[in-house]
Amino acid sequence: MHSALPADALDQLFLTARTHNELGGEVDDALLHRLYDLLKWGPTTANSCPARFVFVKSAAAKAKLGPALDEGNYKKTMAAPVTVIVAYDTAFFEKMPYLFPHTDAKSWFDTKPASVIETICLRNGSLQGAYLLMAARALGLDCGPMSGFDNAKVDAAFFAGTNWKSNFLVNLGYGDPAKLFPRSPRLAFDEAARIE
Repeated sequence: MHSALPADALDQLFLTARTHNELGGEVDDALLHRLYDLLKWGPTTANSCPARFVFVKSAAAKAKLGPALDEGNYKKTMAAPVTVIVAYDTAFFEKMPYLFPHTDAKSWFDTKPASVIETICLRNGSLQGAYLLMAARALGLDCGPMSGFDNAKVDAAFFAGTNWKSNFLVNLGYGDPAKLFPRSPRLAFDEAARIE
């Protein structure tokens, strides 16, 4: 049997964790490797792992990303130590012989219509993006996930000639709790869930 995480871990992951708009500090490459090596273990359909991640850190990479950002996201993204482009690979099934070797799982996907592949990618890539958020928080980083950008511009700047497509962005770094807005409410159980 597994035991529940202690209260301070639940606080760090969920209860007191917040979306930060202002992130600073230094995030070294070794921490980004640890982050990926943690998030990659989250489950996906048939271990398909369609998400792909670009950790935008350099001035040159930020300059490529900048024109795709909505005005309200530009300043905070340029100031963040790292911005992750959470993307997905529509040819993810090419990796299935390695990722799911005990059967011919590639054949489950490689003849599906593009619309079905897109749904699989979006669902599982979004799951992996959520694992990134939880892994980042577990490693002590603060996160600022967002849409608010032009996917086509990001894809042209970073993924031209590939099967990768952008999903959403996540700024990573260290936030100042004093700069946070008051926490917004969430729906109560009876408004969002039921037990049948």
